Amino acid sequence: MGDLAIRVERMSKLYRLGQKTANSDTLAGTLFSLAAAPVRNLRALRSLTRFDPARESESVVWALKDVTFDVKKGEVLGIIGPNGAGKSTVLKVLSRITQPTQGRAVVYGRVGSLLEVGTGFHPELTGRENIYMNGTILGMSKREIDGKFDQIVDFSGVERFLDTPVKRYSSGMQVRLAFAVAAHLDPEILIIDEVLAVGDVEFQQKCLKRMEEVSKGEGTTVLFVSHNLGAIRNLCTRTIVLMKGQIVCDDTPERAIKLIMGGRSSGSNNNTKGEGWQLRGGDGRVRIVAARVLDKYNVERESLVSGEDAIFEFQYVNSGVDVFDFSMIIFDSTGVAATSFSTLFNGSKIEASKKGVVRCVVPRLPLNIGTYNVGVMVFDRSTIYDHIPQNALSFNIPISVFYPTGQTPSFGKGLTLTDCIWDADSLS
Repeated sequence: MGDLAIRVERMSKLYRLGQKTANSDTLAGTLFSLAAAPVRNLRALRSLTRFDPARESESVVWALKDVTFDVKKGEVLGIIGPNGAGKSTVLKVLSRITQPTQGRAVVYGRVGSLLEVGTGFHPELTGRENIYMNGTILGMSKREIDGKFDQIVDFSGVERFLDTPVKRYSSGMQVRLAFAVAAHLDPEILIIDEVLAVGDVEFQQKCLKRMEEVSKGEGTTVLFVSHNLGAIRNLCTRTIVLMKGQIVCDDTPERAIKLIMGGRSSGSNNNTKGEGWQLRGGDGRVRIVAARVLDKYNVERESLVSGEDAIFEFQYVNSGVDVFDFSMIIFDSTGVAATSFSTLFNGSKIEASKKGVVRCVVPRLPLNIGTYNVGVMVFDRSTIYDHIPQNALSFNIPISVFYPTGQTPSFGKGLTLTDCIWDADSLS
């Protein structure tokens, strides 16, 4: 047990669903209901300590079911999965906010938790007072808090508002202060839920850097729940995927993310049937009939990784054209053109068939993290055969490996990524 920080064994958590009691619509029915209430309430109280799966299967939900895993000291464990998978429930059990229905969770060390915005803060107290109160809740002495106080304030960036009641803070300011307290009071285990999404991009990067420091430099164990797959990939040494309260993957971040991103599903953004293409132009001699996005392994995807090869594939039918040019424009979620590709750029032509496929292979996809739409045009020098302005297909980029550091420009500072070489010389 000496190298273990957390041990979870067959942990399950059950929640009972609230059920509305039917109201009587007659005086006699109301009187009978009042008379029977003591017996009904007694049965309800007894049922809280007795569980019959066969009888109550429709009135309960298992948030977690037979979850088992260990976390070693100094490990950074990511927990990912869709909404409702049980991620936050795991963290609440480990933080002793709630108890498991079955199984057990053992934590070896002092825990610092950041599960919700301003957790443990009193809205009437100032930021300064809340630092001391929250630090005490985390088990720190006043001397320890005094020693870290200036670092906490500097990291949070709320020094100007330190003596203002927290109820007047924005949600982002509360997150800044709450994270600063949790990360700087030397917990042996740091548990963080998806609260960083409230902060701005600059602060998120600051938090991720701090988590990397406490895990690698100070040996703190970190449990990190996030939908930011790029942060999971860059920060975590291991990742668990939860689905419907059960672990479906416990592996490297790359393999766990690959499972989450998956192949094409019913919710895919690829457009294999051409839905929504009514608003299109061109004389119709060439028509695109299907479009999809593929990754570097030739697997159809709805999400791509920036910095890895991507393939955009378009099926077409042709009625009398021998050759044509093909252009593709990629737009961001606001409709701004991010980049474009065309056969004109490299002087190539598409030799037309009656039915065919056009593929645009983009080495090291140079797009920043975000959501994108694709517009396409089939044409020659004088005629447009088909034109789908912006909704030929769409895709997401949740992760970037374009730069070795994993860093990308923050929102509003660039849609495309480009390699560069930095150099410097001294001047005499």
